[in-house]
Amino acid sequence: MSKEKKKMLWLDVLLFLLFIAADQFTKHLAIVHLKDKDSIHLVPDVLELQYLENRGAAFGMLQDQKVFFIFIALIILVVISWVLFKTPDKKKYHSLHILLVLIASGAVGNMIDRLRFDYVVDFIYFVLINFPIFNVADIYVTVATVSLVVLLLFVYKEEDLNFLSFNQKKYREIK
Repeated sequence: MSKEKKKMLWLDVLLFLLFIAADQFTKHLAIVHLKDKDSIHLVPDVLELQYLENRGAAFGMLQDQKVFFIFIALIILVVISWVLFKTPDKKKYHSLHILLVLIASGAVGNMIDRLRFDYVVDFIYFVLINFPIFNVADIYVTVATVSLVVLLLFVYKEEDLNFLSFNQKKYREIK
C-alpha cells in the first residue's frame, strides 16, 4: 500500500471520528436542552428544534427493530470500508472518500444511539412542510447519498469504477 493511500485512509478515519463526534454532541445538546421541554422556534412556522425519541427508521417506519438496524449499519460499514480500501489514491476519488465517510458516520452515529438508548435522538423539524423530525446523522446520510448518486451518474465513467470489480485480472488489464 502506498504512502498516499495510507494517508488517505487515516484521513478517512479522522473525518469519520469527527463527524460522529459532531453528531453525538448535537444529540447530547438536544437531550440536555430539549428533552421534556417546549420546542425552540428558530424560524417561526418554518424551522424548530423539537426532541423526539425515534424507535424506527426514516419517517418512523419499522418501529422497535433495533437488531435489524444495527445489523444493516454494520453491513454498510463493512461495505464502505471495503470500497474505501479499494479506491485508488488519486485526487478524482477524494469526493468519493468524503461521501462514503459521511454515510458511514451517519449510520454509526444512529447505531450508537440505538445501542445506548434503544432509540435514535431526533430534534430538527421543518414545520413549514411538516417533514419528519431528523438529526445530524440523518443529514449526513441523506446529503451524501444524493451527492453520491449524482457523482456516480454524472461524474465518474464506468472505467473510473473498475477498481470495484471482483475480476481483478480485467481491472489490471484496463489499468
